[in-house]
Amino acid sequence: MRPVALLLIAAFTTGPNIIDLQPFRRVSSARGATLINLNPAINAWFLLAAGDSTWHLENPQPREQQVMLDDKSGFVIAEGKDRYPCDLLSGALDEGRKSTRIYYPLCGGRLWLRNPAKGQRTALESATEFLRNQVWGGEKVIILFHHLLSDRWRETGDLTAGSAAGAATAGPGAALIDSADTARLLKPVNLGITLESPDVERNGMTPGAWYPAAGNPGVYVSVLQPNIIAPAVMESHRDLVSHLDNVEGASLVYLIAFDLDRYDLGFAMGTNFPGVGWSTHLLPQMKDASLPGPDGIGSIAPLVSTGLISPENGRRTVAAFTGGFKREHGAFKFGDLAMENHGSHYGFLENGVVFSKLQPGLATVFVLNDGAVEMKTWSEADNALLGRIRYARQNGVPIIESGAHGKGAAPGKLVARWGPGNWSGSEDEKLRTIRAGLAVATHNAKRWLIYAVFSDATPSAMARVFQAYQTNYAMLTDMNALEHTYLALYRRAGSEMAVDHLISGMSVLDKGEPGAVIPRFLGVPDNRDFFYVMRKETKP
Repeated sequence: MRPVALLLIAAFTTGPNIIDLQPFRRVSSARGATLINLNPAINAWFLLAAGDSTWHLENPQPREQQVMLDDKSGFVIAEGKDRYPCDLLSGALDEGRKSTRIYYPLCGGRLWLRNPAKGQRTALESATEFLRNQVWGGEKVIILFHHLLSDRWRETGDLTAGSAAGAATAGPGAALIDSADTARLLKPVNLGITLESPDVERNGMTPGAWYPAAGNPGVYVSVLQPNIIAPAVMESHRDLVSHLDNVEGASLVYLIAFDLDRYDLGFAMGTNFPGVGWSTHLLPQMKDASLPGPDGIGSIAPLVSTGLISPENGRRTVAAFTGGFKREHGAFKFGDLAMENHGSHYGFLENGVVFSKLQPGLATVFVLNDGAVEMKTWSEADNALLGRIRYARQNGVPIIESGAHGKGAAPGKLVARWGPGNWSGSEDEKLRTIRAGLAVATHNAKRWLIYAVFSDATPSAMARVFQAYQTNYAMLTDMNALEHTYLALYRRAGSEMAVDHLISGMSVLDKGEPGAVIPRFLGVPDNRDFFYVMRKETKP
C-alpha cells in the first residue's frame, strides 16, 4: 500500500485522522493528484486530493462503476468495457464546492461531490444542549426534565370486542397473545400509517396481527399492549426480565415490518452526531487525555457527512427512521463493558468507512456488500467481516439475542440491569419512557426487519414485546421523544409522494410549505444519524 499523500494529513491534523482508520484503503496517484478508495470492496466513497484541496466523492453505482486515476486520461470512470474520461481538475470541483447543492453532480451525473450541510436540530435538542453545555448543573436539570416527560407520550389503546378482516397471511408472524384477547380489537388513535383496509383504521386492529400498509408491498403494521401478551411469554426468563407495572403493561406499542426480500437497509451519519470524540458517560480512568477520541481522532475531516440520503438512494427510499444514541451517552460507565476498550464506545460505519470501531459485546446491526441485513452481538472474530460491511451501527447491549449452540432467542442478560446495560433514562434508574427498537424475525422462511416504538416502556417491556413477536434479535435505537423515535413511510404515485408517520405526532419533525411536506432525512439534512429503507434494485 502506498503512503497516503501528505497533503491529505497535513491539511487537517498533525496526528492520526479518519483515513488511518480505514484498513482496506487503496491509494493511487497520477498527474499530480492522489485518489483514495476508502474501501474497494464497497467502492462507494473516495477522497481526491490535488494541490492544497481535498474532495469527498461518492460513486452512486458502486457495483457497476470503477473510479480511477490514469496517467494518460487523468480521472476516469469505467463501466464494463466503457471508459468515461472526466476532467475534474480544471474547475469542475471548485465550481461544485461553491454550489449550494449538497450533492453536486460530476462527470455527467456519474459521480457526486459531497458538500457540507447544516443539519436541522429540534427545539428540544437545542434546549437540552444549552442546559448541558451552558448552565451549571445542567445535567441534573436534564434528568429532572426527563422525569417530567417520562410518561408524556404514553398511549393506551381502546380494547373492544370484535374481529377485523384484512390481517395479512403473508406477513411476519403474529404476536403470541393471551387467548382471552384474540376476539378483541385494539384501536390506536395516533397511528399515522395509511393501511390498505380503511375499515381496519376505523374499527380497530386485532392485537399482534399484521396489516398491509398502503402503497408499499411488503410493508406491514401491527399494534400491541404488553398486558395482553400470552402468559407463557410473560412468565418466561423471570431471572432476566423485570416485572412490568400496570402503566407500561397498558402502554401502546406501534410496529412496522419490512420484507427483506424486497427492501435494502442503509445507514447515514448526521451532520453533527453521533460524533467521534469521547463520550461524557464513562469512567475517568478509561479516557486517554492524550487522544481526542477513543479511536484516536476527534473529527471526521476530510470526509463530509451530509445528514441526507443521496439522490441515487433517495429515488428508491420508502422509509427513514432515527438511529442510535449520540456519542455523549454512547459508552458505558458501569459494568464489565465500562472497563474494556476505553469504555466500549458504540461503533458505526457508513459506506464501508469506519467512523468508530465496532466493539465486542455490543448489539450491532450491519449490512454486507451483498445487501444482507444482519443483527448480532459483536465479537472479536466478527472483525473478519469488516472488509465486506457497508453499514453498521452499535447501540448498547441486546434486548433479544439467540442463545449459544443454536438455542432459541431469549432476552439479553442485561435487560433488567440499568447501569451495566446502559439503558439511559436517569441516574435514579427511572427507565420508563418512550423508546424505539429494531429487530429481525424469520417467518415462513422469510426475514423481516421490524421497527417498534414503545409509547412508555422499560427495556423489560421491550423484551416481552419482541419475545411475543418471536424475533431472532432486537436492540434499542433511541428514546425520550418523538424526534428520537421518528419513522416516516413514503407512498409514491407518479410524481407525487405522501408522507405517513408511524405515530401521527412525528409529522411536526418535517419541514412544511404550503401544500407540501419536506421530509426529514430525505429532503432536509439532519444533525442526527438515521437508517433508511430502500426498494431493492431490479436488474434487467
